[in-house]
Amino acid sequence: MIQNFIYNTPTRVVFGADSVKSVGTLAKEFGATKVLLHYGSERVQKNGLMKTIREALDQEGIAHVELGGVVPNPRLSKVYEGIALAEKEGVDFLIAVGGGSVVDSLKAIGYGLANGGDVWDFYDFKRKPAGCMPLGVVLTISAAGSEMSNSSVITKDGLPGIAGIKRGCNTEFCRAKFAVMDPNLTMTLPEYQTMSGATDIMMHTLERYLSSGGHMELTDELAEGLLRTVMHNAKILLDDPQNYEARAEVMWASSLSHNGLTGCGTDGGDWACHRLEHELGGLYDVAHGAGLAAVWGTWARYVCKNDPARFRKLSVKVLGIPDEGPDDEVIEKGICAMEDFFRSIHMPTSLLELGVDPTEEEYKLLAKNCAAATGNNLGSVRKLHEEDMEAIFRAAR
Repeated sequence: MIQNFIYNTPTRVVFGADSVKSVGTLAKEFGATKVLLHYGSERVQKNGLMKTIREALDQEGIAHVELGGVVPNPRLSKVYEGIALAEKEGVDFLIAVGGGSVVDSLKAIGYGLANGGDVWDFYDFKRKPAGCMPLGVVLTISAAGSEMSNSSVITKDGLPGIAGIKRGCNTEFCRAKFAVMDPNLTMTLPEYQTMSGATDIMMHTLERYLSSGGHMELTDELAEGLLRTVMHNAKILLDDPQNYEARAEVMWASSLSHNGLTGCGTDGGDWACHRLEHELGGLYDVAHGAGLAAVWGTWARYVCKNDPARFRKLSVKVLGIPDEGPDDEVIEKGICAMEDFFRSIHMPTSLLELGVDPTEEEYKLLAKNCAAATGNNLGSVRKLHEEDMEAIFRAAR
């Protein structure tokens, strides 16, 4: 049965070459007088992007301060630093210059500024935010879709060498006012980052597609087309990383995969792989897309018998498996084809390939933390409990 839904995409997208020059006029239109520019690596300083953004803001008379240093699996400590800086400087608008980690960190800063108290409360499910400081995005990595999503994921710092606890907060308050998307800004990304991003994009769609709570044929067709498009263009970028058309296709797919479009009419999605990966990212600080690829095949085999029709459809419509023979054969061929694709773009399909070899204690800790974060009731295709989570982690080795 098709589920009722609300589709909300308030973010204005400015897409294409040289679109970054519009940042100043966009910020002014949305009321900015003093901006916090938040970024990750020094790449955006060295390649002149930050200089271009400063000049665009200066032309509109908008003051600005900067905070860099965001890392993958963005840290709560950096969020606290951003909140303190923004409060000290009297900032009234936020702009992320980077990918999903920077955007997520910026959203958390926005929550902290708008609500007061300890911002981690929102990620630890102790409070719900009542607002978020307005923000915009200059996207430099095609992956998380945070530029148009209602999601933010933050990692609470752990012991040295361990990232910590990774949790998400989803509300409509944190949707960006604008997203500037120039495919040229992704040209210098390392291959691993590009392919990890492509995997993340696919997973945002697969989480919604492989669910059991209602579907629309049109939504399915959009999701299937998006998956095929990303797979096709990821392979192009392996051989030709400077291909503008392929970069553009993947960048737009990043936004459409996580702005709610491919979930219209469903129960909202399964999200088990994402929640399982959050624990891997929290404990081992692995790249998000790579972590998703490492657990997807194991998860799929663990749950597919609970909804064979969905997995058969994925095998046939996306992965090109002939629609003939029993479900279990068609589904297994499809899962194998997806894993073959991940390997072809140099993504891991197991924890060992990811560089992770959990101890007995860590297997139990991963499952315990995941169960605690999900109320010990995770998934749509099949409800997973702590023992299921541990079994998946172990089988994914």
